[in-house]
Amino acid sequence: MDTQLLRLGHSPDPDDAFMFYGLAKNLIPTSRYRFEHILQDIQTLNQRAMKGELEITAISIHAYPYVADKYALTSCGSSMGDKYGPMVVARQPMKLEDLRGKKIAIPGKLTTAFLALQLCLGKAGEAFDFEVVHFDQIPNHVRDGKADAGLIIHEGQLTYAQSGLHLLVDLGVWWHQQTALPLPLGGNCIRRDLGQSVMREVTDILKTSIQFSLDHRKEAVDYALQFGRDLNRQLADEFVGMYVNQWTLDYRPRGREAITKLLNQGAKAGLVPQIGPIDYVVAK
Repeated sequence: MDTQLLRLGHSPDPDDAFMFYGLAKNLIPTSRYRFEHILQDIQTLNQRAMKGELEITAISIHAYPYVADKYALTSCGSSMGDKYGPMVVARQPMKLEDLRGKKIAIPGKLTTAFLALQLCLGKAGEAFDFEVVHFDQIPNHVRDGKADAGLIIHEGQLTYAQSGLHLLVDLGVWWHQQTALPLPLGGNCIRRDLGQSVMREVTDILKTSIQFSLDHRKEAVDYALQFGRDLNRQLADEFVGMYVNQWTLDYRPRGREAITKLLNQGAKAGLVPQIGPIDYVVAK
């Protein structure tokens, strides 16, 4: 049987590392497929997805309307913030409305965090100014006075206080208050030109890897810890638990509803293109 090499793009972060532990360490069967892991930050992966470069890639839900012609979402691999999510932090406590007209450091224009921020505050460039800063530099950037506030993602959500920063709003909490739904931050998508049978087989493998990690949590967290900046084992385990869980095995109807609502609200606000019904490649 001929083998097929597939490039799998994901971020070099504890949650993605945990998710793909079984795959990266060849601990699960992969049939005729071989995977090359491409580790890049989510902003870069979003941009590569716009060009259709990788066969499988992590993606921000914000970016999906721009690549839906090339990629389908897999039913597994989601990062859902269930009453938690990206946070806006600043050097001093202030009210949310005080951010209007201020400069906010963001981790990327296609990140879901940025979409949620605009739904909360208003359109960037009108309600507030922004600058793109690499996600792991944002806390120090704000601490050093280079921006009035920062939009933090990944493990910065657990460590921002170490930089002396104050939480202004948790966008996952805000979104749940508005919709009673989790905030769909990221997912995995697979290129349509692989064909339906390959897309389904590969999605099954991805789900198997996620389940393997959940079933072998200690070993998978130990592996993921090497990707955790400023995280000890306890914090790494907490962070992984936030973003790799039962939501990650399958969006389920409530998760799919959350994606549809987020993107519809984004389109209504003129922040993303209108997208029709979203099709998912469903794992067994």
